[in-house]
Amino acid sequence: MYKTILVPLDGSNRAEAILPHVEELAQRYQALVVFVRVMEPMPYLIGPEGMPVVLPEAELEQCRKHVRDYMDAIADDFRERGINATSQIRQGPVVKSIIEAAAEERADLIAIASHGRSGLSQFFYGSVAAGVLQRVERPLLVVRSRG
Repeated sequence: MYKTILVPLDGSNRAEAILPHVEELAQRYQALVVFVRVMEPMPYLIGPEGMPVVLPEAELEQCRKHVRDYMDAIADDFRERGINATSQIRQGPVVKSIIEAAAEERADLIAIASHGRSGLSQFFYGSVAAGVLQRVERPLLVVRSRG
């Protein structure tokens, strides 16, 4: 039924709440699991006087390495359990990047954890799961994680 499962992660324990569900589905259907981490562009920070401060390339590279190590560890863990898994890092708007990854990978299912925000928190921060749900035309498994 599912040949490719796309799993967006943000590095949080809450996002990882989806992993047991994905593991079971991947084993049941012998599916490829594609883990995706989207890094939004961060060209600068605002300094103490309101002036933009460009992040040193070394710090950006260290951040990228940390993300790559994290994604590789998640995929390696799945491979050790006999599941075909890959990981990728994308840069851009989160929802759009997830949808593009799903299309490029021809994912049969997007599996994502919702952080369960509501009220003003959801209004201010938005919801990646809700954004994907509104714009995607493929099956979506959403698991509400609790912190």
